[in-house]
Amino acid sequence: MQIRANFVLIYLSDRDGKPHQLEDYKGKKLVVFFYPKASTPGCTAEACDLRDNFERFQANNYALLGVSADSAKAQAKFKEKYEFPFPLLADEDKEVINVFGVWGPKKFMGREYDGIHRTTFVIDENGIIDEVIENVKTKEHAAQILK
Repeated sequence: MQIRANFVLIYLSDRDGKPHQLEDYKGKKLVVFFYPKASTPGCTAEACDLRDNFERFQANNYALLGVSADSAKAQAKFKEKYEFPFPLLADEDKEVINVFGVWGPKKFMGREYDGIHRTTFVIDENGIIDEVIENVKTKEHAAQILK
């Protein structure tokens, strides 16, 4: 079953205040990757793998957007430190995170808490969610998407 992604999709601003919404990416494949927390080991490995394969994404007509509940300031530091060539969007109110259904209960080291489930959505050129990757391999995520 295909799901149209033109619901609320991303009306979030990047560190420069530029808003991003689905219609901005019409005609491109869009990778929206949700990650738990900027500058943590897993999130850094995932984003750096995407960065290191960015030219492959561009050659295959993909655009990338990273989304977390971090502040815009934390996103900006993360982006600058690792020189990511794609926007990182701060969803502090979790509006888009909730629309995509990636917020919920998690367990880590015996502790339960609510957080972002690392999930990637691949949206086709027509705004249809083509693939949802829930079992993200942080060090090999580009290969999972570009397979």
